Amino acid sequence: MQTSLKISIGSDHAGFPLKAPIITLLKNRGHEILDFGCDSAESCDYPDFIRPAAEAVASGDADYGIVLGGSGNGEAIVANKVKGVRCGLCWDEWSAQMTKEHNNANCISIGARPVPKDLALKIVAAWLDADFEGGRHLRRVEKIEA
Repeated sequence: MQTSLKISIGSDHAGFPLKAPIITLLKNRGHEILDFGCDSAESCDYPDFIRPAAEAVASGDADYGIVLGGSGNGEAIVANKVKGVRCGLCWDEWSAQMTKEHNNANCISIGARPVPKDLALKIVAAWLDADFEGGRHLRRVEKIEA
């Protein structure tokens, strides 16, 4: 893990309650945040906030991205539509670790409805602390990117 990263974050209204605690965790770890919204629990359309967060990763403006929603599914789908983004839907620490170690995920999605705040923070930490294993996994990631 690099000592200081630039991390984009985007959420919809359902993911909004996780955004501030995750940003605090990231800042406490010395990371810079690019916040693409949303900024309240008022109903909104998640692609408006998720796509720019994912595009920041694809363009290199951010090292990694975190997207948040109700289930995390729609957010992962939007992020994965952006070429160069590999977004894993994470529901526990193991899934976060595996999506980095095996898929070299440069973005994760978390659903705020099934994942409580304390677990979400552990998910983010597990993902950031994991390293891509390369080897046979590199071959597979290259096939994803082809």
